[in-house]
Amino acid sequence: MKKEDKTLMIEKIKETVAQYSVLYLTETTSLNAEKTTELRRAAFKNDVKMMVVKNTLLKKALEQLDIDYSGLYGALAGSTTLMLSNTVNAPAKLIKEFRGRKETIPALKAAYAEETFFVGDDQLNVLAAFKSKNELIADVIALLQAPAQRVIGALQNKDGEGEGEAAPEANPEA
Repeated sequence: MKKEDKTLMIEKIKETVAQYSVLYLTETTSLNAEKTTELRRAAFKNDVKMMVVKNTLLKKALEQLDIDYSGLYGALAGSTTLMLSNTVNAPAKLIKEFRGRKETIPALKAAYAEETFFVGDDQLNVLAAFKSKNELIADVIALLQAPAQRVIGALQNKDGEGEGEAAPEANPEA
């Protein structure tokens, strides 16, 4: 590959990575063409960008970005498939779902999410357990609604308790 071509590829990788807040390095070489196509379709459906990159070009691109990705450099060996997303747990859930119960591919080599490095396939469950922004918003809304729902429920119970009976009047003299 010519130097100009390498420079263009580095620039393209850099621009693509800069658009996402979450970066996963995975190993997918043992997947056949059919499984690879299936993984790409699932990634597209889950808003995960997937790219096969050369390690040296990826490292040079990462070095040129504002974020320090040096924690990922040790995982840049062998074949690397890059998975990019703006949802922390989307690639992890995709990998787990794709693997099913028997497969070990795609394997997580390393990830950068929430300003933290996760190295090794054993970190996949940790990453999958992260809540996405939408999940956190739903939790906050549910927490905010809970007190109002309890008040409404209490009022409805109070109104329903005394049906058919006269409510005791307050006696100011008593």
